Amino acid sequence: MKKCLLFALALLMVACEKPFIDSDEAASTKEANVILHFTQYEQEAFSASDDSAAATPTRAATDITELCSRLNIAVFDADGTKVKTVAQKDGDASYGTVALTLAAGTYRLVVIAHNGDGSATITSTEKVTFPNNKVTDTFYYYGDLVVTSEVQSYDLTLIRAVAMFRLVLTDEEIPSTVAKLKFYYTGGSSTFCPLAGYGCVASKQTEYRTVPADYVSGTSFDIFTLPHSEDDVLTKLTVTALDQNDNIVKERIFEDIPVTRNQVTRYTGNFFGSSETGSTSNGTLRLTANPDWDSVNGYTF
Repeated sequence: MKKCLLFALALLMVACEKPFIDSDEAASTKEANVILHFTQYEQEAFSASDDSAAATPTRAATDITELCSRLNIAVFDADGTKVKTVAQKDGDASYGTVALTLAAGTYRLVVIAHNGDGSATITSTEKVTFPNNKVTDTFYYYGDLVVTSEVQSYDLTLIRAVAMFRLVLTDEEIPSTVAKLKFYYTGGSSTFCPLAGYGCVASKQTEYRTVPADYVSGTSFDIFTLPHSEDDVLTKLTVTALDQNDNIVKERIFEDIPVTRNQVTRYTGNFFGSSETGSTSNGTLRLTANPDWDSVNGYTF
């Protein structure tokens, strides 16, 4: 029976997505001297249907496991050498709590929470990449981890790393042949630097979003990017409506779109019909705490 248990444990350690505790050595919570919790977030919750500044905030708490489906953790020593890695995903027994065994000392801790199709790769404190370079709603933590001889437990608060672009279509009807929208955009990043808290490469990003068969006016489509600085822009965004065979039905180009970490840039307009040029209206929705988006900055096209 003992041999069977050891064999099963070895299989768990080999699988790249399976471990939910220290993936370098199988530490149990009883053996570990550092326990990390990624749980509560104080936030100002607003009605999802109300984008006005008059919306009344209410105090709420959100668990990271409700926001993201994957957690990737890396621990680096003082020389920048990666000494521990952990990969968790939704459904793992201890998702949201990580047990580590570390020698006494000061380390650098990187935590990435996201919704990608696989684990994020934390190469260093300055480089994190995502499967197929796809950016989803992403949160992070970067900071010192001081380990002593005593068992320590930490409750860590993650902050949002991405900006969102939201396209809202106001067409009453759209061509019946439209099956999806293709978003091709430059100016943002798909690689993240935890040390700086921003994107760190110039990326060309492509995303597809399915157009629902029961489309109604006001349907929105969201994409994400990692800004390079506090005030960044998507230099060019091409939105293409495609049919089932990827034939182009309609295409629009948007340029110099402002994007800010933890903010939504919303473009609203008639995509398939005519639109008034130069018609721009601005509105903001200020959210005061993580993990809600800080604001929604609206424009018409």
